[in-house]
Amino acid sequence: MDRLVVLTGFEPFAGFQVNPSWEAAKAFDGLELNSHKVKSFQIPLRYREIKQTIEQIVDSKKPAVIISLGQSYRPVMSLERVALNFADLTEANTLYNCGCRPTDEILEPNAPAAYFTTLPTRRILSELRKNAIPAEISYDAGTFGCNQLFFHTMHKIRSESLDMLAGFIHVPCLPSQAVQLQETRRAKVPCMELERTIKAIEIAVKTATGNTK
Repeated sequence: MDRLVVLTGFEPFAGFQVNPSWEAAKAFDGLELNSHKVKSFQIPLRYREIKQTIEQIVDSKKPAVIISLGQSYRPVMSLERVALNFADLTEANTLYNCGCRPTDEILEPNAPAAYFTTLPTRRILSELRKNAIPAEISYDAGTFGCNQLFFHTMHKIRSESLDMLAGFIHVPCLPSQAVQLQETRRAKVPCMELERTIKAIEIAVKTATGNTK
């Protein structure tokens, strides 16, 4: 047991009491999957804290795999392929929990414009669909906290030539959040039961570590 998978999820935001990314991630904390121990961490949705948080996790845990999760308003599991060196909430209704609204900001001045995930997204997609879990490969992680965490993670790994796989998965809202949005904003959003989201993440971890049995 010398191999570690790190799962991260964000703290609640936008008036919600829960965040499905953290609810899913914490379900695996301390478990063993495919001879890898899993350790889960909650990431603060605060602009100036995200980078230092993920860098401390990487430095202290030195995982073999990092899979970061974030909440979306999409109907499927979104396997993100591209992290942009960019943050912008100019026209967004939702801000960071610290109240920050970055405008056309470069996340890492001396870094490339983008990084690609190193997770086996095609294989993960195939396994998810085999298990009747709706999923897609996405090329747009946004310009908010999810993309920021994704980019800082990939930059840390690439700039230090670290031997680890990493990537980002957006997960749908929970049914309770969909109900809250209907009641407070008269908005309709798709959702997914937590149990199915947890199953999807289990499949992603097993696929990334080389085994879906």
